[in-house]
Amino acid sequence: MLNAIYEEDFLGFSYGFRPARSQHDAMDALCTAIKRTPVNWILDADIRGFFDSVSQDWLVRFVEHRVGDERVIRLVRKWLRAGILEDGEWSVSEKGTPQGAVASPLFANVYLHYVFDLWAQQWRRREAQGNVVVVRYADDIVAGFEHEADARRFWDAMRVRFEQFSLELHGEKTRLLEFGRYAATRRQRRGLGRPETFTFLGFTFICGKTRRGGFMLKRKSRGDRMRAKLQEVKEQLRRRMHNAIPEQGRWLRAVVTGYFAYHAVPTNSRAIGAFRHHVVDLWRRTLRRRSQKSRLTWARMDQLAAAWLPPPHILHPWPDERFAVNHPR
Repeated sequence: MLNAIYEEDFLGFSYGFRPARSQHDAMDALCTAIKRTPVNWILDADIRGFFDSVSQDWLVRFVEHRVGDERVIRLVRKWLRAGILEDGEWSVSEKGTPQGAVASPLFANVYLHYVFDLWAQQWRRREAQGNVVVVRYADDIVAGFEHEADARRFWDAMRVRFEQFSLELHGEKTRLLEFGRYAATRRQRRGLGRPETFTFLGFTFICGKTRRGGFMLKRKSRGDRMRAKLQEVKEQLRRRMHNAIPEQGRWLRAVVTGYFAYHAVPTNSRAIGAFRHHVVDLWRRTLRRRSQKSRLTWARMDQLAAAWLPPPHILHPWPDERFAVNHPR
């Protein structure tokens, strides 16, 4: 019921935990904005311990502003005070949303809708001197600016705004970087290196070039996330070492297919190819450990990989193409 109510209120640049809105929709919006809008600066904002810092009093006041039924308000209060069970001990906190509760994502969106979304929309209309784009997925916020002065004023104002509602920007992870179509040229004039990169929803965003030398926004899977996933595959393969090869192959096919379903975006073909190669290598090492006299060769391993693992190819369209379909205007 609360989802139905707040879907009418949430703004267009909010994507996290909403029906018919995925991580790829958020990335499509961000990529299209950077490509088609004069964006020269990116503010990559990180909220320190967001889900543990939410003020429950403010959250109840926000819900009361929209919902008049006291029974619903009473249920929300009970949900927030339900507490968590950890190592057999029950504890209740006066801050944060209950971990693992199905309502926590909605509460997070409601909180940031009032604390950030409405404020950012108003700031963009009244204070900005140039173009401003905003994309938020849950507590991950990326804002793009035409002018550096706008970006710095927005950053300072957002820090003050968050402090009023018990939130804090992470000092080390929140940063402002020169990014966009003309970033490389401008930095080269000043004798600086390549434009910095930023991460969003598991991808590293890079200022790249087309074959003709034009601007191209590239996305690459985060290296640390890929290494963590490969470590999980390695540990699982050790547990499944003595399973039949078809059983191992079916499981690895599901893993690789799931990874490609998210990461097989344009400009990321090298990363997904590397992921598949490392999975095949881990599989080969696991099979060789089953016998001290193993004669498994790479030629045989390539046959197994071709039989069980999908080849690396791009599954998603270019961001502006899918964004144009979802937003015809």
